[in-house]
Amino acid sequence: MKIKGIYILFLAFLLASCADRKSQEPVVTPWGEVGDSIDTGAGFDLDEIQTSGEMILLTLSGPEFYYDYHGRSLGTQYLLAEKFAASLGVRLRVEVCRDSAEMADRLQAGEADIMASTEVGRLVASPDKEELVQELQQWYRPSLLEEVRQQEAYLMSSRSVKRRIFSPMLDRKGGIISRYDGLFQQYSRTIRWDWRLMAAQCYQESTFDPQATSWAGAIGLMQIMPQTADHLGLPRDQMTNPEQNIAAAARYLGELEHTFSDISDRRERTRFVLAAYNGGAHHVRDAMALCQRDGHNAHQWHAVAGYVLKLAEASYYNDPIVKHGYMRGSETVDYVQKIMERWEAYRGVKTPHHGFTQEPRKARREQNKYKL
Repeated sequence: MKIKGIYILFLAFLLASCADRKSQEPVVTPWGEVGDSIDTGAGFDLDEIQTSGEMILLTLSGPEFYYDYHGRSLGTQYLLAEKFAASLGVRLRVEVCRDSAEMADRLQAGEADIMASTEVGRLVASPDKEELVQELQQWYRPSLLEEVRQQEAYLMSSRSVKRRIFSPMLDRKGGIISRYDGLFQQYSRTIRWDWRLMAAQCYQESTFDPQATSWAGAIGLMQIMPQTADHLGLPRDQMTNPEQNIAAAARYLGELEHTFSDISDRRERTRFVLAAYNGGAHHVRDAMALCQRDGHNAHQWHAVAGYVLKLAEASYYNDPIVKHGYMRGSETVDYVQKIMERWEAYRGVKTPHHGFTQEPRKARREQNKYKL
């Protein structure tokens, strides 16, 4: 039965199921008819959820449901559930299911509190949680769906990134790419990269702004996430320090080089490393698995890039061979292409014999300001 204007619950079912737990008559749920056996989670209602500090959401992978984007969870249904969890003062834990049948089975078994409906804009609460159902009903308003969609659109736009725009070449005539050339030269040697490639990547990340921040929380010249900084041993209060940020990025690139060490061609491996830096190594590996399955060379970026793009399509990100779901692949493919093109443009810049760029006096003073 459809309740007009309510996109979040099948209220008739929920209220009926809560009114008489002992009734032997079957009830109609979003996943079909069941008897009175949906009692696994009984006793763990709103108060217990708030006491535990956590609400569990079952969802699917996909742009309308849930996906990871640069370390930030997104998806229309996820953002809706996140807002509801925030209204309760609890964190939201996500469990990604393979399909709607698995979601329904797990919700029925009491393994979660709410689930995303296959009809976008609906959240379905576990039917035995009467207080949670009532809270959800009171909290929801039809405009929320449009609000979360606008929020996601903003986060995907360049307006959400705070950075100053610098020229891709500080001094073209003098052969100076940036005021941080010396640092790129120093730390790129530790991973045997051309320093100009690292400079090209830095421009793509932050346009050489050490104070750049993204909506997802990435910070500094090389846009490092706080969690990644912790892993790399970069103190959070040093994330805007150019030398510390570049040094940490070099360590991370070195880790990714090792992750893709099975790709013997160095130039090909570079493209995979860049893709992983942007979109996550796990998504790149998913694309490689699809590529190999279809009989293509999974160690050539031009072949794998097509599958990175396909990970935005349900028929691919729901394929059993894919372990990490949906990916905004177009951004990653564009990221790799732009860096490689900029690197080609930078390769005409010669490296000074002493390893550090002779910068204009003002630029040199600016770099010295950040030295430890």
